[in-house]
Amino acid sequence: MNKISEKQESVSIWQIAKAVMFAFMGIRKKSDLEHDAAILKPVHVITGGIIGAILFVIGVMLLVRLVVS
Repeated sequence: MNKISEKQESVSIWQIAKAVMFAFMGIRKKSDLEHDAAILKPVHVITGGIIGAILFVIGVMLLVRLVVS
């Protein structure tokens, strides 16, 4: 339990991005999911999801503009 408390303080942006990216794709090992659930706070996941969705929409818009032009 002490390890989890220490890890909660040191959550990196990469861990959040990786968790959100795999959630968008719908693939994740159960052990990784449990690890993320133990160290990530809901605010981290929500913020990462909003940023990921914005980046996804911008990427699709740029791709459409590239194909249409």
